[in-house]
Amino acid sequence: MTDTPSALSPVLEQADRTLDAAVDRLFAFLRIPSISTQPEHAADCARAAKWLHDELDSLGFDARICETAGHPILIAHDRTPPEGPHVLFYGHYDVQPVDPLELWNSGPFEPVMDTAEDGTQRIVARGASDDKGQVMTFIEAIRAIRATQGTMPVRISLLIEGEEECGGPNLVPFMEAHREELRADVGLICDTAMLPGVPAITTALRGMVGEEVHLRCARRDLHSGVYGNAARNPAELLCQILSSIRDPETGRVTLPGFYAGVQAPPQALRERWREIAPDDATFLGEVGLSVPAGEKGYTAIEQTWCRPSFEINGISSGYTGEGFKTVLPGEAVAKVSFRLVAGQDPVRIRQAFCSHVRSMLPEDCTVTFAQAGGSPACTVPEQAFGLQPALAALGDEWGTPAVTIGCGGSIPVAGDMQRILGMSALLVGFALDDDRAHSPNEKYELTSFHKGIRSWVRILHAMATPDA
Repeated sequence: MTDTPSALSPVLEQADRTLDAAVDRLFAFLRIPSISTQPEHAADCARAAKWLHDELDSLGFDARICETAGHPILIAHDRTPPEGPHVLFYGHYDVQPVDPLELWNSGPFEPVMDTAEDGTQRIVARGASDDKGQVMTFIEAIRAIRATQGTMPVRISLLIEGEEECGGPNLVPFMEAHREELRADVGLICDTAMLPGVPAITTALRGMVGEEVHLRCARRDLHSGVYGNAARNPAELLCQILSSIRDPETGRVTLPGFYAGVQAPPQALRERWREIAPDDATFLGEVGLSVPAGEKGYTAIEQTWCRPSFEINGISSGYTGEGFKTVLPGEAVAKVSFRLVAGQDPVRIRQAFCSHVRSMLPEDCTVTFAQAGGSPACTVPEQAFGLQPALAALGDEWGTPAVTIGCGGSIPVAGDMQRILGMSALLVGFALDDDRAHSPNEKYELTSFHKGIRSWVRILHAMATPDA
């Protein structure tokens, strides 16, 4: 870590001095109920895109709103770009639904500054963390640089969509159609988290395979007294099949070839992760757990950051309403997902799963499958453009060495940037795992917002001379 260069001091001071105004702008953005999954909020999604357009236009960017078959996509380019490296920033303006509304302590689209018991200030609203607050850290960094230096240190473009929370069906076709316009030296994505006080760049995202399984035995629901024991129970059978996919002793997935190509992370990286999360309770404690339930020999963080998994996301069968009904169901349904790491092929994993289910079917039973998405894992090489300067810049801002981490979730746009635009994407986020994204009372720490702005200022300047 180094002292702040004198050229950066005025920019960082500007970010500090104008923090209250930056929060006010974020609040205005958060008041727009841009829920992409609900048709009644389509006009709000368009309004959020227009709000961003006007902000970037005022900061010297040529911004345009591009209509799609769904919600609009915003593209913006600096009107007076400098020579040198080109970065493409990605974010999204859409947010999750707010249900259940009764669990919110304040209106989801009426942002408030809340103070926790320990004195921590946090911004509470839907989208505060995912992803409006994170998007605004980057835009406010641009504002601070423009106000003090006039010219950006690197050429900057922005791509901000409105369908991330509903599967992003129009983003890939849009990126393919605008490939030449969007191509840059590196992508920057601010939609991930860090551990408390430890800055991080996510360089490994797990892929995913989702599948819905419909298992049928009898042609209709049966009276359990008349047919029980004689007729096959699909709920029981489905539970047996699904439980066989994970070894109860080792926690490993039992599908043939599942771990082909999977490699453990370097020992040095594992040791660094254990320094920042020294015990499993550090990771699991916030949700009331302490013992990892997955693959033996790996910590809870390792199980989610760098190891593949199998999860049952939901099961339904028979009667589940109020009261009791002695029914023997004719059908059972499960939704399952596999999280994948580098080296795993989503197509082969799906085929192995379907073959395993079919192999365990007794006579008189049938199964049908419905695919629910699939994407490969995405990794960023150590030599990726800008990675090392960005790590150094984050370390300077937060006062502790930045670390590369994995992410248990899937952010397909990172892989899309690699595949379509031919560039790596650095996932730099300032959210915390307890920000309650997608849940009632979503929040974003004021420190995350403030230091996120300052971090982007440092990163953009570091990108100007990535080999220095």
